[in-house]
Amino acid sequence: MKRAIYPGTFDPVTNGHLDIIKRASDMFDFLIVAVSDSSAKKPMFSLEDRLEMLNLATVNFSNVEVKTFSTLLVDFAKEAGSNIIIRGLRAVSDFEYELQMGYANASLDSNIETIYMMPNLNNAFISSSVVRSILAYNGQISHLVPKNIDQFIKSKKCI
Repeated sequence: MKRAIYPGTFDPVTNGHLDIIKRASDMFDFLIVAVSDSSAKKPMFSLEDRLEMLNLATVNFSNVEVKTFSTLLVDFAKEAGSNIIIRGLRAVSDFEYELQMGYANASLDSNIETIYMMPNLNNAFISSSVVRSILAYNGQISHLVPKNIDQFIKSKKCI
């Protein structure tokens, strides 16, 4: 059984994330969406909220499980029984950082393989930081996040 891990902060989950999740879940037998604690990044949403958002966003994917982690990604991957890490690339600016992270992970565990996926062109400009910036000014994000995530965020009185 081929298992892959799609890690991230998902603060919040976007249509771009969901695009990668759908396509990766079609490529692999089982996909773990791994929500990083990322307290150093000072996320807008709590770890519990981010976990709940991803569970809502992936409810219709039978081969996707959402988990949290606060360890090195390679250690989490080993515990999860996977050596495949999925990373999204939106633009050339993402590539340098993601390449460094991929090499760093491979230096920690030579069995780790990183697969880079680009979101659909319609989602290529969307990032969690763009969504957070719009939320900071009470802007409309319904076109950037799944419908149930937009409703979740509104219920949290974030906008």
